[in-house]
Amino acid sequence: MPHDEPSESRDLRSSDTPGADAPTGHLPTEPDFPATTPGPDSAVPHGPLDRFFKISERGSTLNREFRGGLVTFFTMAYIVVLNPIIIGGIPGGEKNADVLGNVLPLAQVAAVTALVAGVMSILFGLVANYPFAIAAGLGINSLLAVSIAPQVTWPEAMGLVVVDGIIIVLLAVTGFRTAVFNAVPPELKAAIAAGIGLFIAFIGFVDAGFVKRIPDAAGTTVPVQLGSDNSISTIPTLIFAVGVLLMGVLVVRRVPGGLLIGIAITTVLSIVLEQIFDYGSSVDNPSGWGLSVPDIPNALGGLPDLSLVGDVDLFGAFTRIGVLAASVLVFALVLSNFFDAMGTMTGLGKEAGLADEKGNLPGIGRALVVEGTGAIAGGAASASSNTVFVESASGIAEGARTGLANVVTGVLFLVAMFLTPLYEVIPLEAVAPALVVVGAMMIGQLTTVDFKRLDFALPAFLTVVTMPFTYSIANGIGIGFISWVVMATAAGKARTVHPLLWFVAAVFVAYFARGPISDLIG
Repeated sequence: MPHDEPSESRDLRSSDTPGADAPTGHLPTEPDFPATTPGPDSAVPHGPLDRFFKISERGSTLNREFRGGLVTFFTMAYIVVLNPIIIGGIPGGEKNADVLGNVLPLAQVAAVTALVAGVMSILFGLVANYPFAIAAGLGINSLLAVSIAPQVTWPEAMGLVVVDGIIIVLLAVTGFRTAVFNAVPPELKAAIAAGIGLFIAFIGFVDAGFVKRIPDAAGTTVPVQLGSDNSISTIPTLIFAVGVLLMGVLVVRRVPGGLLIGIAITTVLSIVLEQIFDYGSSVDNPSGWGLSVPDIPNALGGLPDLSLVGDVDLFGAFTRIGVLAASVLVFALVLSNFFDAMGTMTGLGKEAGLADEKGNLPGIGRALVVEGTGAIAGGAASASSNTVFVESASGIAEGARTGLANVVTGVLFLVAMFLTPLYEVIPLEAVAPALVVVGAMMIGQLTTVDFKRLDFALPAFLTVVTMPFTYSIANGIGIGFISWVVMATAAGKARTVHPLLWFVAAVFVAYFARGPISDLIG
């Protein structure tokens, strides 16, 4: 967004917020969001809750924190439905079976997914005091289901996740994760934030069916298309398109709670249309809803089945497939966890205005330790590794700036264990528009990158486009690191590159070549 536009179209964060001067192209969500230096009373704490979470100090309010926590929950609640689909299965079925043919039952996976997300989000909010919610990471759970479980049992696979989490925590406690975080140049941090914005927007497009992959059997060189046959031919996808424009209008008009209002309106509209036309799920009807069918639930649920908690074998995989093979799997888990979380927190911190002029977050060490604990907790509960969720950007766009928003999100996840049909009412097509709008806000981070310098422009560009194109934050960071050190060397500035950046770039080279390396070592 050009910086010579009228002030109402600029980032209007409070100037007492660290990093508030960094342009983000992000629009405020409340008409009273301070556009100038706050008065002497604006940062005065109002009660113990305010003092503990530093709400006024960060230019926020209780209403914004609660609203931000609500929006974050609604935009990521799908994980309680999706995680069981990815790693769970029906007893006796072949889908997601481990080496012995056993599966993780769907209902139990849903229960532990909500449990760990709730506990870890609350813990992160209380300890790190950032509005970054935590839940089962989509990259790790897919890796478990596709690559790891077929080689070992599910308890052994979750044991590898726990080992991964222990390593991540040790790297955080020793300060290594913080050192790597701080070694990243500001230009790459801006690119990571923008790339995450593009990534979550792409997630929204795909989840809503606005962008679809063309089956390989079609014999075309075009990998994706708009909707079906390049047209918006289904009502759920139309709901998404209307939702994007509606939420965009509400945010531009600075309506308090614009994203939350948009989600509510599109959900109600979806329920009404489903009651009239009975579209059902896209599994049974190509014109149906992508994941959750917006139907009125017959019951609110019951007691959750938490029998998977503790069903983990810490070292069984090392015995079953050998130390070397198991270590390669742990390496893949660590790399994915390490940099997914680092990239996500970089992007969210910059968007929330919590980072300093170099893009560093105060107290990042505590945050990284708690985030690493999410992998341990997720593995121990058979919910897969838990990490910071990029969808937290939607709550930040609603004004969330502290860990109180995380506590709200976490409590809602715990409640969701008992109210499964209630959160299933909200279809992906109703919440995906919020991801697109937030993505548009975050892409403004690129205004801080000097694109006239190719040694900055190429790494930034590759970072941004690799994330959505490969559906991985870690891949985008890795490509960005490697290209940064190569371009800096070409520009004769190799000595200006932090030694840790050289080291991490080399690690990513090995990471991207792990397939041939694994084949070589057998």
